[in-house]
Amino acid sequence: QVQLVESRGGLVQPGGSLRLSCVASGITFSNYYMSWYRQAPGKERDLVAAIALFGGGYNYADSVKGRFTISRDNAENTVYLQMTGLKPVDTAVYYCNAKGYANRVLREYWGQGTQVTVSP
Repeated sequence: QVQLVESRGGLVQPGGSLRLSCVASGITFSNYYMSWYRQAPGKERDLVAAIALFGGGYNYADSVKGRFTISRDNAENTVYLQMTGLKPVDTAVYYCNAKGYANRVLREYWGQGTQVTVSP
């Protein structure tokens, strides 16, 4: 059974920092591209950041470039999202995503989501 378990988010003041983690089980972690998405109320789920299999490539939404950093530890089956300079517009439910091939079939899995609220 595949599970992606995100750490608890929380309430952060503007300008603050927060690190999210996502631990994967049931997959060969190093075979999967890992991403973080977010969904604000009434909006679509959007890509925040993505990282290649061994951390050699990155992709960030323009709105978070220079503030957020994605990283992964394949030995620990964990992907991280370090968020700094948080703004109220970063308030959303953050989701961990894994995408990769298993038995030549493209697989995609999601975590349950974790709420991040940025407010004074």
